[in-house]
Amino acid sequence: MQFTNTLAVAASFIAAVSGATLPSHIYSRQNNGTTNGTAPAAPPAHFQLMALRSASPVHFSRFQAAKSSVFLQLPSQNATCDDREADDAATFYLSEEGGLYLYAASATPQQLYADRSGMGQGKLGYTTGAQPAPRNGERTGFTIDQYGDLTLEGAGFLACPNSIEGSWSVWVSAGIANPAGNTDCLGVSVRAVEVAEPNSCTYTF
Repeated sequence: MQFTNTLAVAASFIAAVSGATLPSHIYSRQNNGTTNGTAPAAPPAHFQLMALRSASPVHFSRFQAAKSSVFLQLPSQNATCDDREADDAATFYLSEEGGLYLYAASATPQQLYADRSGMGQGKLGYTTGAQPAPRNGERTGFTIDQYGDLTLEGAGFLACPNSIEGSWSVWVSAGIANPAGNTDCLGVSVRAVEVAEPNSCTYTF
């Protein structure tokens, strides 16, 4: 019951702040491991990503994209959007191959990657156009499960404080509690929240 109440609060928060919607069936955990009593729901076509870590400063914070990196609680993404002002959160979509992209109607893709090597330590970022990923960067393997949780081949995420402009940087878990010299990082679950009217934007790089 407590978890159900938490999801209801999350739904209200997202709807009020960003215009994103949570359909009535989406990703509430059922005892049989499904979302509608019969079969898992398909991932939403376009979505924002919300960090979940109860009783933490980042609970319900949404993923943002700027400067080829991913953040929480950044004051502004400074994105350039086609039809309206930039939202406070980035909008994503998932390809059939498991590639995670920032949503834009343009032909210049911005694709996420993760570097879980000893050098990257779980660095999560994105490339623009023909820009290559780092040598050890993984571009595919992202999945959204029947509960709406995003992982990279089963790996979760970390949020680390004291990044640019007081934000939190986002990393993929690579077995290092505090990657790249960060301190006080928190493990977070990441929930996909459907966006009915996605904002087409190009994010800074």
